[in-house]
Amino acid sequence: MSKQVEVERQLIVFDFDWSMADQDSYTWVFEVLAPDIRRKLKSTGSGSALQELHERGFTREDIEGALRIMPFHPAMIRGVKTLKAAANPQTTFLCLSSANSVYISTILESKGLQDLFTEIVTNPAEWDPSGLLKVRRHVDPNGPQHNCPVGCYPDICKGNEFDAFLERHGANYDRIIYVGDGSGDFCPTLRLRSQDMVLCRRYRTLEHRIAQEGERRGLKCQVKYWAGAWEVEEIFKQLPDAVETN
Repeated sequence: MSKQVEVERQLIVFDFDWSMADQDSYTWVFEVLAPDIRRKLKSTGSGSALQELHERGFTREDIEGALRIMPFHPAMIRGVKTLKAAANPQTTFLCLSSANSVYISTILESKGLQDLFTEIVTNPAEWDPSGLLKVRRHVDPNGPQHNCPVGCYPDICKGNEFDAFLERHGANYDRIIYVGDGSGDFCPTLRLRSQDMVLCRRYRTLEHRIAQEGERRGLKCQVKYWAGAWEVEEIFKQLPDAVETN
C-alpha cells in the first residue's frame, strides 16, 4: 500500500558535463586552446593530450582561464542556489562525474558554487611543480575493477558510488533526484525508488538507454526530460511538497 510522505530531506545528484554545465570540460579546454589537439582526442589519451598542451607552453593559468569561460547557464546557478538556501526541505547535493577534480572545482568556484556539493566523486587530478595537469582514474587501472554489469565506464561506476554515498550519509532521504545525460548515468538511475526522479537531458545517450533498456532492467523512478537548464530550474520550482511511497 502506498502512502504520502512529506519531503523533509532530499538528495540531488548531478553529473557534471552536459548536465550541470553546458559543455564537456575535457574537450572544451582543447577547443579553446589547441583545436588541432581536440581533433585527435579520440586517438590519444587525456594524459598525452595534456602533456602535448604543456609542451607547447600552455600554462595552468591558460587552462583555468578556459574553464572559467565554459558555458554554464545562469538558470542552473539560480536553481541550485535556491534549493540549497531553502530551510525546508533540506537539500543535500552530490556530484558523480567522469570529469576531474581540478576542472570541476575551478568551474564551480568561478560560478560561486564551490560550497554546493557535500561530496564530489570524480577522477582525481593535481598540478605538478612544472604546471602539468596530471589526471588519474578514480578506479585505479592497476587495482580491482568495478565490473559493472550495466556498462559503466572503466574509470567510475556511478551506481556503486551512489550506493556508497548513501551508506556513508544514511539512506533516509524522502526524495532523490538525479540529473544526468550520458550512458554512465544509467546505472545510478536504476538504483532510484518509485518516489525518486531522474531529470534526463534530451538528445543524449541516457535518453536512449532509458528508452531501450529501462523497462527490461526494472527502472522504477519517475522520468522527466529537459533540453535547457531553464527547464531544470522550472522543475525544481515545481517539486511537490510530498511524495508517494510504496
